[in-house]
Amino acid sequence: MATAVQIAGAQWNWARPCSGPVARRTDAGLDLDANLVERCLSGQDAAWEELVKLHTRRVYAICLRFTGSDAEAQDLTQEAFLRVFKNLKSFRAGEGSFVVWLTRLTRNLLIDNYRRTKLDRVTDSIEDQTMVLEEKTATMARTDGMLAGREASEILQHALQKLSPDLRETVILRDLEELEYKEIADVLNVPEGTVKSRLNRGRAELARVLKRQKVSI
Repeated sequence: MATAVQIAGAQWNWARPCSGPVARRTDAGLDLDANLVERCLSGQDAAWEELVKLHTRRVYAICLRFTGSDAEAQDLTQEAFLRVFKNLKSFRAGEGSFVVWLTRLTRNLLIDNYRRTKLDRVTDSIEDQTMVLEEKTATMARTDGMLAGREASEILQHALQKLSPDLRETVILRDLEELEYKEIADVLNVPEGTVKSRLNRGRAELARVLKRQKVSI
């Protein structure tokens, strides 16, 4: 069921995304983003509504995967676009794609939210961990594609919550959102080598969690 959202006078409807990665943006899509941003900055409400419609599913999916809560993901999606509305002037088309800019903004929001709500939860940085991985799962290139049905999607979502934030966001951005390594590095502000290291560890840990839950992958 669609949910109506009202931000800065512009209203649109959006639906919960189905499982599976958000479609990659084509060159035409990148040009469309830049055009829409330019029109938004000129004060065209219709362009703002279109920009939100194009990207709400992506933002919601990232928030849902990270938080595991539909209600929290909806609230964070609205908050993310409030931030977009307030900071759109800072986007520079010549310095990178709108998707990377938007994903970085969403990621920063999720970090802020995690810090506000973590209470007694403490997660060490990956660089400080000495965890020894017992198995490799290099073949796990698309997690959602290996699991089918609503029940499996819920199991996957639960398993993702078992990962540390650093591992979880890397797996989400690469395997579910299908961003390139360089794009993820730009979003997370880390070297590509760190992205690959986190991804390998995240996939391995996720595979172990799923194995313990008796999910065949």
